[in-house]
Amino acid sequence: MTMKKGILVMLVTALVFLLAACGTNGNDNNKSPGTSESASGSPDGSTSASNSPEAIPTGLKGDFEIQYFVGGYGDAWWKDVIDQFQKLNPELNIKQSAGPKINDQMKPRWIQGNPPDVVYIDGSGSNPRQMVEDDQLLDLTDWIADAKNIDGEKLLDVMIAKPDEYNGSIYNIPLVFGSYGTFYDQALFEKNGWEVPQDYESFLALSDKIKASGISPYVHAGIYPDYILGGFLYPAIISANGDDGQILKDMGDMKEGVFKSEPVMKALNQLKEITDKGYIDPGAVAINHTDSQMMFLQHKAAFIPNGLWLESEMKKDAPADFKYGFVPSITQAKGGKFVALPYTSTMAVAKKAKNPETAKAFIQFIFTKQASLSWAEKTGALMNVKVDLESSSAGDTAKNAMKYYNSDNTIVAPVVVFNADVFKVMGDATIALTMKKITPEEWADRVEKAAAKVRK
Repeated sequence: MTMKKGILVMLVTALVFLLAACGTNGNDNNKSPGTSESASGSPDGSTSASNSPEAIPTGLKGDFEIQYFVGGYGDAWWKDVIDQFQKLNPELNIKQSAGPKINDQMKPRWIQGNPPDVVYIDGSGSNPRQMVEDDQLLDLTDWIADAKNIDGEKLLDVMIAKPDEYNGSIYNIPLVFGSYGTFYDQALFEKNGWEVPQDYESFLALSDKIKASGISPYVHAGIYPDYILGGFLYPAIISANGDDGQILKDMGDMKEGVFKSEPVMKALNQLKEITDKGYIDPGAVAINHTDSQMMFLQHKAAFIPNGLWLESEMKKDAPADFKYGFVPSITQAKGGKFVALPYTSTMAVAKKAKNPETAKAFIQFIFTKQASLSWAEKTGALMNVKVDLESSSAGDTAKNAMKYYNSDNTIVAPVVVFNADVFKVMGDATIALTMKKITPEEWADRVEKAAAKVRK
C-alpha cells in the first residue's frame, strides 16, 4: 500500500478501505446513481426538492473525454455516474479512457497537448504536483470558490479534505478520502478491560499495561516510514502547533527553520519517549507493511499506525473474531482534538481541455452525498464528501471513521505532498530515531539540510 500512496508521495484510501492495490467489496446501493433512479432522485430525471433546475447539468453537447485509473476501487462506480450523466445529456459524446495502465497509456497525449477533458489522478504513473509543475492542469481557484453540486450545496462545504494549494492556486480537487490513524482490536481491548486512549497521556498509561501483559504496545512498518509519519509524527506536530495544520504546509513548502521549530521538536520527543520506554516492537525497523499488519492481527502488538485500507487489505488474514477499532490520533494533549492525517486522490480539468465547461459540470454532478454513499458501498472506501453511513451497507470501519470526520472534535490536516528528496531524508531519519541512532536534534539537522539543498 505504502509504495503507491505514502503520506508524501501520497496519498485516498480506505477503511474497509483500500488504496489502488486493494480489492472492492462489490456491494451495491439500491438507490445509487445508475440504478432505477436518476441522479436527481426521481425515476424520470426530474428535479427533486433539493435540486434546482439550474443545477442539473442537462443539454450538454459535443465531445467529452474522461480519464480514470482502475485499480482496487474497480470501475463500477465510474460506470454508474457516467451512465447517469450520459442519460441527462443524450447528445453528449462521452469517451471513457480507463484501465489499470491508463496513466502510462495517456502520457504521450498529455505531452503532445491533446489531453482528455477531465482526469482522475490516481495509480501508478500519476503525480498531481508534477502535472501542476508541467502546466497541464486548469486553474480552478475562482471556480471552486462558489461551485455547487446538483443538490445546491457548495462543493467546499461538503468536502472532508479541502483542495491543496500550489502557490496559492487550486488545480485539483480531492475525490477519494482516506486517512492514517491508529488501529486496535476491539475484541482484545474488551477482553482485557483496556480503554481506548483519547490522548497521549492515556496512550502512555495503557502502553505500560500492555507491555506488562507480554504484548508489544506498538508496531509499524520500519521499511516504509510513511506509516509512522502519517499515523504518529505528523498528527503530533499539528497538535503541538495548537491544532493548526499550517505547519504541515510549511514543512511541505520547506520553509527555512520549520524542521527545527518547537512543534516539530515536541513531536520528535514524543516519538523518542515511546522508543525509550520500549513500547515499539524491536522488530519493527526491519519489516514491511504486510509483516507489521500480520503481527498486529496475531496480537503480537496492540496498536498499529496504518491507513483506512487496512481492514480490506487484510480481510483474508484476520481472525474471525477480530474487531477493527480506529482512532485518528493518539498524540494530542488531554482534552485536545483528534488529528486525521489524510491522503487523497484527486480530480482535475486539463488546461488544454476541449470541453472544460462540461468537465466542471461533471465534477459538480459527482460531488454529492448520494454519490459518496454509493462510493462507500461499492468500493469500501470513502469519497471526499461528508455523508451519514450508519444506515448504509458500508463496512464498520468506514462508519467508525466517518463519525470522526463528521465531528467538530476532529481536525482534518491539509493534504501535503513533500519533495521526494526531503521526504526520503525525513523518513530515514525517523526510523533512525526509533532505533536510538540519532537524537531529535540530529533529526532536525538532517532534514533542514536536505530542505536547504532543495531550496537552492
